[in-house]
This record gives sequence, structure tokens and C-alpha cells, in this order.
Amino acid sequence: MPRSFRFQQVDVFAEKPMEGNALAVVCHADDLTDAQMAAFARWTNLSETTFLLRPTTAQADYRVRIFTPQRELPFAGHPTLGSCHVWLAEGGSPRGDRIVQECEAGLVEIRHDGNHLAFTAPPLLRSGAVDSATMRQIARGLGIDESCIVASNWVDNGPGWVGILLSSREEVLALRADYPALGGLNLGVIGPWNSANAEADVEVRAFMGDEYAEDPVTGSLNASLAQWLIPAGTLPARYRASQGTVIGRRGRVNIESESGTIWVGGQVQPVITGTVCI
Repeated sequence: MPRSFRFQQVDVFAEKPMEGNALAVVCHADDLTDAQMAAFARWTNLSETTFLLRPTTAQADYRVRIFTPQRELPFAGHPTLGSCHVWLAEGGSPRGDRIVQECEAGLVEIRHDGNHLAFTAPPLLRSGAVDSATMRQIARGLGIDESCIVASNWVDNGPGWVGILLSSREEVLALRADYPALGGLNLGVIGPWNSANAEADVEVRAFMGDEYAEDPVTGSLNASLAQWLIPAGTLPARYRASQGTVIGRRGRVNIESESGTIWVGGQVQPVITGTVCI
């Protein structure tokens, strides 16, 4: 027989509801099976659905499991901030100055300042130069000449990201992905705004090659792009990224490098609160 669970749907990296990336969060979900979690994530059909659980280590304040409609993820950015927001809203209280989330990828520190949350970027699993064959594939998949790509790097912190830098926001916004040509690559593209009084410093787009979709606002990608471009001297230690413009969103991601640690932050807006039967 179905049981009722506390539930919230929130909008992450959004200054107002409906501007960021939606996340479904099921609370006190320890009694759900893997199959039930996966089935509910397929039903919501959001990019991610998370389940809040009791931690398995004394170092963590809570544990989260993250599901897409297709699979479970070890870590993801907007589910980390959204899940933390819901955990706090449900009465969660951190043991220390910072909140510690447990997930399949390990422990993630989160800091909390009013409605703004920020997580520490996880280490890159793969970095370095992109081979020439992959560069040709990316250029074909984006319908641009390879010479338009200012720089490129593997920036994989779990989803397999490869990052490319273009010379302007306008070039980033003009892209139209040919997903079959991308051949399953998960591709992050970034370019500077290059304008006075800009609302952000860079524009970011995330093409999910294996899902044939553009992600609205992507914490993991913004984290890994910062880990590449700040040490390279391309971007300053503190900047703001815009994402989701082409698909009608207004995501805002705040990046800060502090003593070698990259913090990825933004606001979370509550949208739906209630119960679900699973």
C-alpha cells in the first residue's frame, strides 16, 4: 500500500520562482526501495529528483540520493543546493558551522547565508587537453568552425563534461546543437558577456549529449568550468554566470575561489510543498 512522504519542489539557482532549474525532493525517504526511488524519478520526469535520508557517517548532517529519469547519480550541483534547502526547511540543523551532505560521491560541504547556499566543488576526475578527433566532433555538433573555439579542456567531475570557451556571450547563445553529431558527449560552453553594466560575467550552456537535451542551470558544470578557467587566469576568483537564457530561464550561479577551494552558489526558491504517495 502506498505511503505518504513530505515533499517539496524547488527552483534552484533562481532569484525568482520559475527562473532556474526545478528539483523534486522527497523527505524522510529511508524506507523507500531503490526501485521505488527510480520509479518516482521517472514519473516526475525532471532532470533530477532527490531523496533525503539519515546519514551513515557521524561526519554528515544528512544523506541524499540523486536520480535522473534514467539512472542514479553520485553527485550533482543543483540537487545538492535544492536538497539542502529542503533539509533546512524541514527543521534540519547542522552540527557545525557548515552543513555536510553525504552522497554517493562522498561528503560535500555547504555554507548557508540567508537564502543563498553554496557547495564546494568536487575534485575533477578528468582534466587536460581534448584530442583533435573530439574537437572536430564538437565543432560539427555545434555547427561552428573549429577556429571559433578559443580554448578547450576536459572538466569531468562525474557527468563526463568537456568544456569549451568561445569569445562572446552572443556566440554562445547562437549555438544550435546537433546531438547525433555530438555522439553522446556532455558538453559545456562558456563565453564572456563583454558589455558594460552586465547582469553577469559569463554565459554558460550545458548540452547533455546522451539525453539530447539542454540543461537549464548546471551546478556541476559551473563548478568544473571554474576549476579550469580560474587557475588558468581566464576568469577572476569571483564571478557570476548566467545560464538557461535560450530555453527561457534566468539562472544565476555565483562562483568564488577561496584558498584554492571553489564555491558554487545561488538562491533556492520554494514552489510546491505537500505530501506524495509512493
